[in-house]
Amino acid sequence: MRRLGMHRHSTRAVPALAFSEADLVNAALLLRRPLLVTGRPGTGKSSLAYQVSRELRLGRVLRWHITSRTTLQRGLYEYDAIGRVQDTAALRAAAGDEHMEAQDSPLGVGNYVQLGPLGTALLPYAEPRVLLIDELDKSDLDLANDLLSVFEEGSFAIPELLRSRRRHPTVRVLTDDPEGEAEIIGGRVNCRAFPLVIMTSNSEREFPPAFLRRCLLYQMPDPGEDDLAEMLAAHFGEETARQWGGDLIARFLERSRERGGLAIDQLLNSLYLATSHRTGGQDGSLLELADTVWHRLDGTGPGMKPA
Repeated sequence: MRRLGMHRHSTRAVPALAFSEADLVNAALLLRRPLLVTGRPGTGKSSLAYQVSRELRLGRVLRWHITSRTTLQRGLYEYDAIGRVQDTAALRAAAGDEHMEAQDSPLGVGNYVQLGPLGTALLPYAEPRVLLIDELDKSDLDLANDLLSVFEEGSFAIPELLRSRRRHPTVRVLTDDPEGEAEIIGGRVNCRAFPLVIMTSNSEREFPPAFLRRCLLYQMPDPGEDDLAEMLAAHFGEETARQWGGDLIARFLERSRERGGLAIDQLLNSLYLATSHRTGGQDGSLLELADTVWHRLDGTGPGMKPA
């Protein structure tokens, strides 16, 4: 497998990725651009982020799951102003000092600031972090455009820390990593190695042209028979995959074509159910059981009414 220059400080290879995927990951890192991965639900779009992070040893993937209520600030950081006021009032009462202000509290402002997944990814790491922005097409219409300035600058300010930077030029805050902390200087976060940003979309809506121009685009193909066999082996072991996989995968691909596309987790669920219920290697029982979980994804399967 060809060796890839994923980052100028890295000589690691990505042996498990197809050339087209690897080339786009390389380009995303070198050009400091996000990679927008589109495709049907269940085709493994999100898995790409975890695969790259594992192969390049870039640490824990920072995952930002998007909903219709997600805002840019939520991805950057959260500030618990109410908690700070309440804690200051409690300290004021305990100390008998009615004039104590929040900035005079021994609990500094950093105790009430926590970086979100995007904010954590932009910290000045020596190696890039992997940020997964999952299901971006579920976002508010403005989020895609709001992300552009952050991606272009690779930095952002935290106003609550800017206001107190003369008194507290360096502040420690919480990050999105478990038990993680980071030092913020002068109220700004400035990245050093731009993160690898992988955004997924189920193509439920279109994005603004200005946003698409600044992204690298990748259409995730549907997995083939060999890909599915590897997935079963990875989840259930080689022996189980050999015993059950052949006929099950063939039937899955046939049903997927008939039913307008099925998700990979439907295949995994069917094999898990089969092995859990100990159908004794009877292919007919397995395939009959599999059909019960291979419903159409558009809500028109058995017992369902179209939306």
